[in-house]
Amino acid sequence: MFIIKEIQTAAYLFASILFILSLSGLSSQESAKRGVLFGIVGMIIAIIATVMGQGVEGQVYIIGAIAVASVIGIMLARKVEMTAMPQLVAILHSFVGLAAVLVGIGSYLDPATQLLSGSEHTIHLVEVFVGIFIGAITFTGSIIAWGKLDGKVPSKPWSFAGLQMMNLILLLVCVACGVLFCKAEGTGGMLYLDIMMVIASFIGVVLVMAIGGGDMPVVVSMLNSYSGWAAAAAGFMLGNDLLIVTGALVGSSGAILSMHMCEAMNRSFFSVIFASASLGTRTGEKKAMEGEVTALNHEEVATLLKEAKSVVIVPGYGMAVAKAQYPIFDMVQTLQKAGKKVRFAIHPVAGRLPGHMNVLLAEANVPYDIVMEMDEINPDLPDTDVVMVIGANDVVNPSAQDDPGCSIYGMPVIEAWKAEKVIIMKRSMSAGYSGEDNPLFYKPNSEMLYGDAKVSVEKILGFLKA
Repeated sequence: MFIIKEIQTAAYLFASILFILSLSGLSSQESAKRGVLFGIVGMIIAIIATVMGQGVEGQVYIIGAIAVASVIGIMLARKVEMTAMPQLVAILHSFVGLAAVLVGIGSYLDPATQLLSGSEHTIHLVEVFVGIFIGAITFTGSIIAWGKLDGKVPSKPWSFAGLQMMNLILLLVCVACGVLFCKAEGTGGMLYLDIMMVIASFIGVVLVMAIGGGDMPVVVSMLNSYSGWAAAAAGFMLGNDLLIVTGALVGSSGAILSMHMCEAMNRSFFSVIFASASLGTRTGEKKAMEGEVTALNHEEVATLLKEAKSVVIVPGYGMAVAKAQYPIFDMVQTLQKAGKKVRFAIHPVAGRLPGHMNVLLAEANVPYDIVMEMDEINPDLPDTDVVMVIGANDVVNPSAQDDPGCSIYGMPVIEAWKAEKVIIMKRSMSAGYSGEDNPLFYKPNSEMLYGDAKVSVEKILGFLKA
């Protein structure tokens, strides 16, 4: 039984509204679950309306493929730890890019395309070319992003003199291929399409390889935008209004998020697009580390917390790796019962994904009203007794403010060193994801507490309750 065109259009409209409500819900932690539910319902409606639409054949095979893919997706997603969520997001973006490439090739080889003539034919060829171009960049760029996030590709930026000029030349070659592609008769433009796909795939690799580890959250959000535009391009090729709307929503929201992330890291939006975000100007040599690193034990940390009136906790990727958010919240509740003022300070790019720390804290049922953004907490840090940095590094690095030779120079950071006492919980003295050493470790008011974050917090909690 097929759905008539009018009902399908109404279903698409309703699904579009649900997608908009989904994005709106994701704008705050309180409404995020509702937003996800809206998105799920909207997608179910969209799939049913499309599969059962007039002119669609082979529903049994389509539904079978969806069922198999859904089972695989559920199995893989259940195995993914929160620490690996950024990698999962990155690899899913690559699937969207690959889908756009395959849809573009299929649309070009479709006999119905060859029946088009005049401007209608040219416009469709442009849709195909642009869709495959964006899709190829998204596909390979997302794979490199996955590799960097998973440690399979070095996090340091890969660059050389003339990198941007090379990218410009490659882009101009793609434009030339596009012109020849649109002028070719029949399927004779496949050669130019193949050349463009190879170049675009290489551009995707270069763009992400040129971005350093410290900027990866921006890259992930930017690839999210690319995947949206790739989906919108596929919608134009297929003549599917819902796919166009959905892709445009994802693309524009991803671009807006990227702009906010760039502002948070003091990066130019266009420098990220053109792979120069990690190539910022350095006006001098890196400063040498000054001071001496000192450490304390769990009992001493507990004593400091008992004596403190105000405590700020700065979580980072190390907290996610150790799964320490649950004992941390137990510690917070113990301190609050003792009359302490305890808050969390979240940097916009903490972790490997936008909002990574917020998700982890929400998973542990940490109240939203004690989770503060960087701009909210920084003015209060000079009056804070103890700052606990748990598995964070780059987001509390003073070099971002006072060392022009540092690769993250200019990035706003949480000014933990302004507190009376700073406790840094890390497994070792290793550098952050950006590869930069942290002078905070050497400051006279800073103390190191080495070891696994979860184990350390549990030991501290034991002394607090003793």
